[in-house]
Amino acid sequence: MPSYRNNPFNVQYFVYVEAVRTLTMALDAENKDAVYGSFKYSDGSEYIGEWDQNGQRHGVGQLTTPDGSVYSGQFKLGLCSGLGVLVFSDGARYEGTFSEGWFHGPGAFWRSDGMRYEGEFRGGRIWGQGLVTFSDESNGFPRHEGYFQDCRFMRRAKCGDAIQRAQKVALMARALCDEH
Repeated sequence: MPSYRNNPFNVQYFVYVEAVRTLTMALDAENKDAVYGSFKYSDGSEYIGEWDQNGQRHGVGQLTTPDGSVYSGQFKLGLCSGLGVLVFSDGARYEGTFSEGWFHGPGAFWRSDGMRYEGEFRGGRIWGQGLVTFSDESNGFPRHEGYFQDCRFMRRAKCGDAIQRAQKVALMARALCDEH
């Protein structure tokens, strides 16, 4: 369960589940290399989606963890990589890009209380240009727009391009998940 005490956007999350793989898979008729199947891991996690020939999650799928968090999106070599949506059991959510299991690149993170950050992430942390919007839809006074480092607001700056890119990528991640 994420804690928001000292860090309002405590978003250093890494999504990875490892277990012995015993799968029942179906070959995709269009793509002979793609396989679709489901697997329930010993820790209670469950994955439904595409697999590579080595039995690793690869392609588009959905991973549900024991605490009820759900990741829907792209996988590469067993890890969340590419576009995806991660909904936490407490209601917080991230929509955007992942790299090797981490939030990385443009995206949007909503806390369960409605506060959100739209902008850049690096290695699972808020890092780069972005904008904070509070649950009352205000951006604070003065406006919390600018450069963030390690989840902390460092300096004010106009960063409309980074915010628009994050919103667009979040929309693309939602669309990908909605179509699968």
